[in-house]
Amino acid sequence: MSAFSTVLWVGAGVVFAVLLWKTGIMMLRSMTSMPPEPPPTGELRKVNRRYRCDVCGVELRLTMAPDEDPPPPRHCLEDMTEVAPLYD
Repeated sequence: MSAFSTVLWVGAGVVFAVLLWKTGIMMLRSMTSMPPEPPPTGELRKVNRRYRCDVCGVELRLTMAPDEDPPPPRHCLEDMTEVAPLYD
């Protein structure tokens, strides 16, 4: 019975090693892929949005976006809130 358990452990070890190898190769290939192409010129639109982080208080002004109503950026792992402009 000990020979069967040894074969079972060795088989499980080989399967685990192959799975680990394949995962490592996939991770290395994903790092070497080229980044996506930037959008063509003229695709971005001028916007005037201001955002504030509720956690730390950092403020951000968004001037260019691909659409007129962009989603709020994330800071401190939370969505930033939109701030009304003072003088517009």
